[in-house]
Amino acid sequence: MESSVINSQSYLTFKLDNEIFGSTVNRILEIIEVPKITKVPKAPVYMRGVINLRGRVLPVIDTRIKFGMPPIKDTVDTCIVVLNIEVDGQEITLGALVDAIQAVLEIEEREIQDPPAFGSGYRSDLLTGMVKKQDDFILVLDMEKVFSSQEIITLKESGTSEAGPKEGTKRTPSKNKNQQDSKN
Repeated sequence: MESSVINSQSYLTFKLDNEIFGSTVNRILEIIEVPKITKVPKAPVYMRGVINLRGRVLPVIDTRIKFGMPPIKDTVDTCIVVLNIEVDGQEITLGALVDAIQAVLEIEEREIQDPPAFGSGYRSDLLTGMVKKQDDFILVLDMEKVFSSQEIITLKESGTSEAGPKEGTKRTPSKNKNQQDSKN
């Protein structure tokens, strides 16, 4: 009797507009409702802002804008997928704003088809593949490539990552107006 090993992995599927995307669950820490998001001045256009996640500052990326889709108002289904991304050997935690969570699916490796070549204007390198489920295609994302190292560096430099101040710099308290006036 011959036994065969089926290689499958769990994927969280979510919607952006009318498209369904998937990400391996091994990078997902949790899914949360959208709290008040604080805007960060001069942040990249795709960065919605930051939130307080149990005392930690979490940058939140508007995934619609990141993928070139028009922004929309949040709905009751809008949520934040908290991800742990590895960039240049360093773990970075961030939130990805999505329109709605679909499901967690077990997808066999043989079900994932290579992404088609769409031409030079489309970045198929962000996809690890595509899966046909019933009448829908699921675009399987490579989250490390979606959030590239340059973008993560930009987030860090805007002071929003857990890494704190850049190496070699100190955070010094600023003087308030009364302290400055007393020296004059």
